[in-house]
Amino acid sequence: MEYKAFEHLVRRLEIDSNSSPEAFRRKVFAISLAAYVILFGLLAGLLALFAMLVQWAIESHRAFAMIKTGLAGLFLLSLIFVILRVMLMRLDPPMGRELVREEAPKLFDILDKLYGKLKGPRIDHVLVTDEYNAAIVQHARFGIFGGYRNYLLVGLPFLLGSAPKEMLAVLAHEYGHLCGDHAKGSTRIYRQRRLFVAMYEHLESSADDNVLSAAIVRALKRFFPYYSAYTFVLSRQDEYEADRTAVEMAGHTATSQMLVRARLLGDWIARDFWPSMYENADRLEKPPFMPFSSMRLAVKANYDEWATRKALDGAWSARSGLDDTHPCLRERLDAIEMAPVLPPPVDTCAADILLASGVGKKLEAELDQDWWEVNSRGWVHRFRHVQNSRARIGELSAAPLASLPVQDLMELASLKLEFEDTASAKPAVVELMKRPGGLNPRASLMYGRVLVAEGDRRGVDHLREAALNEPRLLEEAVQRGYQFLLERDGEAVAKRWWGSIVPQDEPA
Repeated sequence: MEYKAFEHLVRRLEIDSNSSPEAFRRKVFAISLAAYVILFGLLAGLLALFAMLVQWAIESHRAFAMIKTGLAGLFLLSLIFVILRVMLMRLDPPMGRELVREEAPKLFDILDKLYGKLKGPRIDHVLVTDEYNAAIVQHARFGIFGGYRNYLLVGLPFLLGSAPKEMLAVLAHEYGHLCGDHAKGSTRIYRQRRLFVAMYEHLESSADDNVLSAAIVRALKRFFPYYSAYTFVLSRQDEYEADRTAVEMAGHTATSQMLVRARLLGDWIARDFWPSMYENADRLEKPPFMPFSSMRLAVKANYDEWATRKALDGAWSARSGLDDTHPCLRERLDAIEMAPVLPPPVDTCAADILLASGVGKKLEAELDQDWWEVNSRGWVHRFRHVQNSRARIGELSAAPLASLPVQDLMELASLKLEFEDTASAKPAVVELMKRPGGLNPRASLMYGRVLVAEGDRRGVDHLREAALNEPRLLEEAVQRGYQFLLERDGEAVAKRWWGSIVPQDEPA
């Protein structure tokens, strides 16, 4: 199924889901159950066929027939093994630092209240992570046969950036998934998808040689897009129900502020906080401050940067896509009948209330240490690379451009593009293009970058030349050219240009 057809199917199913949520849920449950019936039926059929082959081989006295039967039996065994392996496959449990009641008494008190009010299952493990996120995960210990353990994952950045009442809304939202049995269904659906993909990959290579393989592959190709669309819409429906649980437990105001803050602050942390953190490696061999220990102050100090009307308008105008089961901000707020309002600054964050005294600082130090262990080698390597590159720029820039050989010009232009800007690199690139032998794909790429930065339409011709003549430059060249044409001439022109280079693909 093509992307446009899949998108149309999802949009149509969303209408069905909105008009009759319970009927739609029953339909998805029936599809999921049918998938299991087909799966176990296929396994039973393969086992029966294998038993028949074994019986026939035992009764046969012809060597050639026994060899053919043995080969067919081996193929059937491989299919049976694939199905059984995925059915019994244990997914890795979620990762994080386990939090016990003594370290977060008020957080666990909230969970106790949620148990009593919503009558859901117990949380078996509370894990602190380094992400700006919160989630409930059900881990199946016995494959598709169950044995679930419930994990609550709470990102320390989320605790440091949220107000206590908003954190209640977050916990109620996540626990609401358990109460609706959403997480168990999601785990079951995820395992089914894994099974179908594994079966398809195993069978596809032999589809032309085996009638049974070809039939199963065709069935999967037909079934899986519809299955994905139905389960996607169901997951999105579950998000609305979880938001209603948050409203019931924390109120409309706290829930709406949580939704807006999570979107705006989450975007800022990903877009500005972490890139700014890593930019320090360009000038310092060690970080000037550690990320998690500085995050609460950074969130407060930069409130006027991330909590802006412009950012809220951008988030409000975004539409729900097919890459995330969470609805867009507009649809989630509309569903709880709240208007978009900037969340107020947080004076006392959730971490200071929900965690015991000193535990927040302890967790910050632990996550900082883990982060540095993972990133220290790359950080130091980046620092040394930048220092050596800047020294090399100074060395090459000291000589007149006309006196530099082609290779040195290439190096100077490339380094200036990486560490300075296109205007600074332009003289070296122009000089390079004048030289005999200077016209090569990498030089064309650099010249194209300079021209499109100046708004010159000729730049995409040089980018195209680079893409067509050097496969290693293809991705960068077409992305830069596509973005330039998209902003200058519109999507239709940009797509035609992209298609003239890679007609089999469409830009993401």
